[in-house]
Amino acid sequence: MADFIPFNRPYMTGKELFYIAEAKFQNRLAGDGGYTKRCHQWLEEQTGSKKVLLTHSCTAALEMAALLLELKAGDEVILPSFTFVSTANAFVLRGAVPVFVDIREDTLNLDEKLVEEAITPRTRAIVPVHYAGVACEMDRLMEIAARHGLKVVEDAAQGVMAHYKGRALGTLGHYGAFSFHETKNVICGEGGALLVNSEQAALQAEIIREKGTDRSRFFRGEVDKYTWQEVGSSFLPGEITAAFLWAQLQEAQSITAERLTIWDRYHAALEPLERAGVLRRPVVPGDCQHNAHMYYVLLSPELDRQSVLSRLKEQGIQAVFHYVPLHDSPAGHRFGRVHGSMVQTMTQSSRLIRLPLWVGLTADQQARVVDALQLAVR
Repeated sequence: MADFIPFNRPYMTGKELFYIAEAKFQNRLAGDGGYTKRCHQWLEEQTGSKKVLLTHSCTAALEMAALLLELKAGDEVILPSFTFVSTANAFVLRGAVPVFVDIREDTLNLDEKLVEEAITPRTRAIVPVHYAGVACEMDRLMEIAARHGLKVVEDAAQGVMAHYKGRALGTLGHYGAFSFHETKNVICGEGGALLVNSEQAALQAEIIREKGTDRSRFFRGEVDKYTWQEVGSSFLPGEITAAFLWAQLQEAQSITAERLTIWDRYHAALEPLERAGVLRRPVVPGDCQHNAHMYYVLLSPELDRQSVLSRLKEQGIQAVFHYVPLHDSPAGHRFGRVHGSMVQTMTQSSRLIRLPLWVGLTADQQARVVDALQLAVR
């Protein structure tokens, strides 16, 4: 059998271990050291966010956003069911009820046309998830939120270096959350960032991130001691994590460019299969500048997905499915509620296959993946 092609292979630029060693020699391994500050500055400059704060995961960033919203038990948050569990968990932890709304057939993002009718007097926020680094219809969602006095929290876990009408994902709502998990484009193993898009909320976010204290203000010399100010937790990553991430951020442009090249090769090679009606390729609207986070296909309904995955595995190729819809899970039934039909969520989630995509994947390897997929869908 030919060499195994994994779904993901974490990429290293070559500078990560040097920066980690440098952090050690500087005797600063706890959070908010020099490398953290560099990452903050780079992310703020690249995205245009008012304030960016590194966290130990995207989950942590979403949990911080939930605290910033000051949610109470019984408050409602509108989000798609086709997302990772953290999108809902962050708000359920504050006592809020996730209200699941269906996705669009084309982008698999939250269907903005269905959001307004899901709003009730208890609704406090809308949480769009930018699937595969392709932006939701943010202008429409922000207009709905403004009309109803709601906050918008962008789950941009997959959206680093992606844009909507020229603006960075994570900066269009009131808050945004990035992921630097090893399966993402820019990585540090486990890590994330909260984007705070108003000056007013920035100080509160700092306090929440530092266990509810004004420690950051103390280190800036703004107060003579730091004390417990409000509810918070320990959301800081260590400096080793930030050092690894700094090496990645320095190469973020070239990483994105290479992933886009790989994505484009898949897209061209799979066009005949789409014309033949056996699968559908991803749809990227013209005002969305995606980051090639993933390449997925939607199999035609008559094909058995598990059979296709098994045939690819037999050919030494690891392809995977994605989310099990949250509304159809045990916890989804317990903690959330559904608004309207979930036909697109159920249909599309059952058809989706993600193909290998990582920096270093060669054109020859991609040709193997495409050839194996052609055989698997016969």
